Order: sequence, then structure tokens, then C-alpha cells
Amino acid sequence: MLNCIDNSGASLVECVMVVGQKKHASIGDRIVAVVQKQRNAQAAGMSGLSAATKVKRGDIRHAVVVRTKQKVQRRDGSVVRFDDNACVLINKAGDPVGTRVNGIVGQELRLKKWSKILSMAPMQA
Repeated sequence: MLNCIDNSGASLVECVMVVGQKKHASIGDRIVAVVQKQRNAQAAGMSGLSAATKVKRGDIRHAVVVRTKQKVQRRDGSVVRFDDNACVLINKAGDPVGTRVNGIVGQELRLKKWSKILSMAPMQA
């Protein structure tokens, strides 16, 4: 289970498959996810229903992992670990579904060429 940190309308998603590789996903890996819980648009303070109608509960979407609880070793020797597992929903072409990212994302996205997600994020760690 991962938190969805964009404004696509999903709150909680479940990973069903890592696309094209190993059994565990790391930061920057593309996964296939099922939306388990929808975000309440009124509680988030958004006006209108445009953000909530992008994804519904039960939708199968691609996503990119942006934070993991598992420690990640960087090339400079530092180790980074986040408080939760989080992702950003994307479409098949690799463009983000939402228009904003709420929260910190890992710098490993830069190495894996996810620059659109990095530019939407308020901070990188």
C-alpha cells in the first residue's frame, strides 16, 4: 500500500506489479497500481470536482514510486529513508495524471529521468 501524493483524486493505492523488472520496487521504479481509496475533494479544500474525477476507486493505473520506507544507498555513501511509501500516478505515456505533487520526493528520480515529477514537487530529498 502506498500513499498517492498528487491531486489525481486517489488517496491510497496498492501495488500489483513492478513493470519490467525485479520483485521489489525502489524510488523511481514504474509500477502498476490499483486505487483503493479515493481522496475527498471537499476535505482537501479543492473547489469543483475536476480533481476527484480523474481516477476512481478500483481503477488500474501506472505509477512512479517517489518515497520508500526501505533505506536507499546513494552513490555518495549517504543513506536515505522516508516515513512512508508514496507514489505519483502517471498515464501510459509517462505524464503525471495530477497537476501538483504534495510532499517531498527522492532525488533518485533525477537519475531515472522523471523530470516532470521533480519539477512539480515542492522539495527533493
